[in-house]
Amino acid sequence: LILIGGFVQLLAGFLAFRKYDHLGGAAFLTFSALWSSYGATKVLSATTEGFTAGSVAFLVLNAFLIILASSFNVVLLCLTLAMELLTICFLLFTLDNLPLPFEIVVLSILSVICFYGATASLTNCMFGKHLLMMGPPLLTVQSSKKDREDALPCVCPKSHLTSGLRTIAELLNTGAVCGVPTDTVYALAASCKHPQAIEKVYRIKDRPQEKPICIFISNLEQLRAAAPPISPLLWEFMENVYPGGIGCIIRKGEWLKKLGVGAGYSRVGTQDSIMIRVPDLTVLVHLIDMTGPLAITSANPSGEVDSTHHDMVISRLGHKLEGVLCDGESDEVVASTVVNCTKIDESGITIVREGCIPAGKVMQIFEKVKNR
Repeated sequence: LILIGGFVQLLAGFLAFRKYDHLGGAAFLTFSALWSSYGATKVLSATTEGFTAGSVAFLVLNAFLIILASSFNVVLLCLTLAMELLTICFLLFTLDNLPLPFEIVVLSILSVICFYGATASLTNCMFGKHLLMMGPPLLTVQSSKKDREDALPCVCPKSHLTSGLRTIAELLNTGAVCGVPTDTVYALAASCKHPQAIEKVYRIKDRPQEKPICIFISNLEQLRAAAPPISPLLWEFMENVYPGGIGCIIRKGEWLKKLGVGAGYSRVGTQDSIMIRVPDLTVLVHLIDMTGPLAITSANPSGEVDSTHHDMVISRLGHKLEGVLCDGESDEVVASTVVNCTKIDESGITIVREGCIPAGKVMQIFEKVKNR
């Protein structure tokens, strides 16, 4: 039980840091050390020397965590308060003066809070809604809207505001690079009319030059209007996967300029091919209608995990961007699935990268289309 409890606290701390919740991460790592130390004294009850001073240090440290937790939510505050009681149990035990009923009550309270907190966090994360209440913060620091805006490293409008969408569109149309939400994870966007902006994307991400950048369009009719040399089988396949989390690699050609790619033609895709995707996200489709095709790549430093919230984009890359369109939590935690369709009529399709859409489902769609 000691090992399990310590491991669970370590896991919770790791997950909190992955979500850029540094307070939660520090709290759970502290709780893990406290739990392990308390368990060690219970198992090695004959050797408690040195643990008294440690328990006093935990009392002081956890007191600061209580103050910080009061500015987050009620559940985290209750957890830190329960940990303070557990630390008192720890201190009394090292002094051979711990009443058994008090220890039982404290551990019962801690168990209930931990169970509810873990269940609420998991449920709210899975469904993207506050189905189980965590409670409001008890302490809040009031700041003016101007102060909050000045603290951000770039322009960060809300996606549900028309003015916010126009702000990001104007930035993109003038050659800026912005973070935008997609139907999968957050992405960096640059206008295909501005090759220098696409070059900047490579520098911002420290992305190897040999890795191509794809383009997003708002609907399949745009592609039809450009009249690319696409076979009926490929048209049928794309009609079944767009809009959605599947990107199709097709042969590149001058038709891209009719699509509106413009001066960025040489900086998107490879010399012979280009990946095109139609996202299934209304706000992004509207943005593309205002800017034309966008060069898109995931909004994370190369080699690191994808950004699943606008706060992650702002904290990681905000100082290098002109703007971030804030849309909250992303719908997926992994990027799109990439399918090579350049030889679809000769040998079928191949999965280049499996993402949010399973490879098996993609192949089922293709077989259904081919048979029909």
